[in-house]
Amino acid sequence: MTALVLSFTAAGLILAVLAWVPKAGSTLEIVLSGVMLVCLITVGVLLLAGDGVEGWRERWWNVLLLLAGGLAVTGGGPLTTSVLALVDRGNTRAQSTQKAGEVLRGGALIGSLERLAIYAALVAGWPEGVAIVLAIKGLARYPELRSPDQPASVTPQAVAERFIIGSFTSVLWAVACAGFPLAR
Repeated sequence: MTALVLSFTAAGLILAVLAWVPKAGSTLEIVLSGVMLVCLITVGVLLLAGDGVEGWRERWWNVLLLLAGGLAVTGGGPLTTSVLALVDRGNTRAQSTQKAGEVLRGGALIGSLERLAIYAALVAGWPEGVAIVLAIKGLARYPELRSPDQPASVTPQAVAERFIIGSFTSVLWAVACAGFPLAR
């Protein structure tokens, strides 16, 4: 069971890295993100079907800790842009959350740091850290969300939607990945 869990987690991490290569929102990125999500679900089912990480040797638990952390940080970016691309299907250009990315610059880096902080806080046994990370992010982004100087090609609603959908997707991904090493 340990080997299967580590193998699927490693496969998810490899897919996460590969998903950064195609253009954001492309069909290839969406497919890679979907398969990566299947790996995540498979690991969760394996851990739930077994005894979690109870009884694992410490070195294997440490390997899972590192693999899941890497997956949390790298996998959330492509997954988030894939979700945003799926949300945009059928929207006009002004309502596009992809276009709203021009207003919310630095999202990939901020998202990666956010997922790292959330993963670390949860694995360290400090769930309150999630609230602090989200509060800092919300306060830091507030001026951009309420700025009257947004380009005419983007609606304020699209900017707010991108922020909310992106944040929720990113946070849920990091929380799910943090659940692996904590599974008991």
